[in-house]
Amino acid sequence: MAAAAAAETPEVFRQCGCKGIRTCLICERLRGDLPWQVPPGKTHRFIYCSDTGWAVGAEESDFEGWAFPFPGVMLIEDFVTREEEAEMVRLMDLEPWKLSQSGRRKQDYGPKVNFRKQKLKTEGFQGLPSFSREVVRRMGLYPGLEGFRPVEQCNLDYCPERGSAIDSHLDDAWLWGERLVSLNLLSPTVLSMCREAPGSLLLCSAPSAAPDAMVDSVIAPSRSVLCQEVEVAIPLPCRSLLVLTGAARHQWKHAIHRRHIKARRVCATFRELSAEFCPGGRQQELGHELLQIALSFQGRPV
Repeated sequence: MAAAAAAETPEVFRQCGCKGIRTCLICERLRGDLPWQVPPGKTHRFIYCSDTGWAVGAEESDFEGWAFPFPGVMLIEDFVTREEEAEMVRLMDLEPWKLSQSGRRKQDYGPKVNFRKQKLKTEGFQGLPSFSREVVRRMGLYPGLEGFRPVEQCNLDYCPERGSAIDSHLDDAWLWGERLVSLNLLSPTVLSMCREAPGSLLLCSAPSAAPDAMVDSVIAPSRSVLCQEVEVAIPLPCRSLLVLTGAARHQWKHAIHRRHIKARRVCATFRELSAEFCPGGRQQELGHELLQIALSFQGRPV
């Protein structure tokens, strides 16, 4: 009976890709760990409002009705249709998914990179997948994404049965450029932003969408809160495209908490080259080679 039960156990419950301190539901069950505990969260939670570009204090919190500007976020809803979403995921699932940390699976379309040594190899890199050609073309039609030419695409698969999550982090800035672009597929989730810098954030009365109200609020800060105590939640609807630049890209770490994965979620993240690899940069020739490969759209996961 036990052997038969084991044979019926889904593959995801028998192995994982966790290393070091990272865990998922699979390895926690295999090791007989205590139920996973939610790590201590930030003391004060704010919600990003795409209509105003401000982070607003959560309802029934100490900072309800208060807000601060949160620049560097652009959210485009319904960037792809339901039919395009279904077809993209179908094509992704035709390729192998590799086990990754914290209950995720991944597909990488990009050069092999050693970020610690700042070295990379083009061997095996054949470009972005063919189904991303139209997605990339469409990106360039939006203000703020003109000239966006991704050199890497990373697909991540999240599943509540695996306890999928990703720790708070900043993306590399040696190779990857100013704009981080992510397409959220299959289910809505929340991107959680935090900042470890010392100092305080000045708060104002939460603005309405009216420009005059926002201006009045900007010149009259009335409260402050420690940066290290704040978490900003950015709701990500299905089929939405998220762009992070400026402070949201370089100063605020981003994460996906386990509790925010309610159903299967697939995320395709696109990254452009940093100035070092662009025309006039120290490694412009390598950058040109990488872009030629990437934008051939003939790739398979590496």
